[in-house]
Amino acid sequence: MKNVLSVLIATTALAAPAMAEDLAVVGSWSSLPLHNQYEAPFWSKTLPEASGGTINVELTTHNQMSLGLGDVYPLLGQGVYDVAMTVADYAVADAPELEGLDVPLLALTADEARAMVDAARPMVADIYRDRFNSHVLAIAPYPPQVVFCNAEISSLADLEGLKVRASGRMTAKLLEALGAEGVNVSFSEVPGALQNGVVDCAVTGAGSGYSAGWWEVSTHLLPIPLGGWDSVVTAINMDRWNSLNADTQALITEQVATGFEDPAWASAQNALVNDIACLTGNGECPSGEARAMTLVDVSPADFARARDILTGEVLPEWAERAGGDWATRWNASVGKVVGVTIN
Repeated sequence: MKNVLSVLIATTALAAPAMAEDLAVVGSWSSLPLHNQYEAPFWSKTLPEASGGTINVELTTHNQMSLGLGDVYPLLGQGVYDVAMTVADYAVADAPELEGLDVPLLALTADEARAMVDAARPMVADIYRDRFNSHVLAIAPYPPQVVFCNAEISSLADLEGLKVRASGRMTAKLLEALGAEGVNVSFSEVPGALQNGVVDCAVTGAGSGYSAGWWEVSTHLLPIPLGGWDSVVTAINMDRWNSLNADTQALITEQVATGFEDPAWASAQNALVNDIACLTGNGECPSGEARAMTLVDVSPADFARARDILTGEVLPEWAERAGGDWATRWNASVGKVVGVTIN
C-alpha cells in the first residue's frame, strides 16, 4: 500500500504545473516613449509569454500611483512592490554615489552612453544592493537631456543668469558652475513653470519634451547633452529575487536584456535626430506634427567650456561628496571608457 501511495504522490507532483509567480511592477513615466514602447509591452506581454504563463505581471507606473520620485526605490527595498524602474537621478539624495552613472557631456552617441553604462554597472549593482535592498535587472536610456528655453538664447553662454530646471544633481551643479541658477522643479510641473516664469529654461530629453508639450511653452532648443542620458534603472526587490528559483531568475535576466534593454538602446540614437526634427521642423517628424522651436547651434567653444567645467569642478566635487573609494572605482571603469580621470 505504501508503494502505491508513493507512486501516486510522485505522479501527482510530476503532473502539477509549475508554481506561478505574481510580480507587482511599477514602471517609469506613463506618458513617455520608454514606457509605452518598451516597458509596457515587455512586462505585459513579452515576459509572461516567454514564461509560458508562469509569470503574471500587474503593471502600473509611479506617476499613476502618485509616488514621490525619491520614494520609488526605498519603497521597492521595503517590498511594497516587487519591481520598479525610474530615473537613477531621482535616488541620489539617498545614494550620492549613484550620480556617477549618468555624467553630463561625456557621451555624445548612444553607443558611447551604453559603454559608460556597461562600465558603471558593477558599481550600480552594489549601490542598489546596499542602499535599496534590490537587484539590478536593466539600465535603459532616455534620449540625451537637452535644454528647452522660453527665452531668446544663441549660445551656451546665454544661460548665465537664467533660472534653469536641471534633470539631476550633477546637471544642477554644472549649470551653477556655468553661471545659471539651478531650480528644482518636477517633470510634470515644468510646463507651468516655463509659462509663468518660474524657470527660464529646463533640461529633459528631446522626445520627453515633445511628448509632454514643452514646445508650447518654450521657444529655443539647445541640443547639447547637458543632462546626460537620464539612465532608467530597473530593479527587483532582493528578497523577492532570492525567492525565485534559478530557472526563473535566468529567464527574467535573459528576457529583460533581449526584450527590453537591447531594443531601448537600439532606438536611442535615431530618437534624438527624430525628436529634434519634431521640435524644430528641421527634417521629417515620425512621431506626429512637427513644431517650430528655434534650434540653437552648439559651438565647439561652448562644448569645450562646459566640458572643462565638468572635469575641473563638477566631477571632483562629486567625488568628495560620494566619499569612500567611489572616485577610484569610477576612474577604473567609466573614466577609463571615456578617457577622463578625477584627480
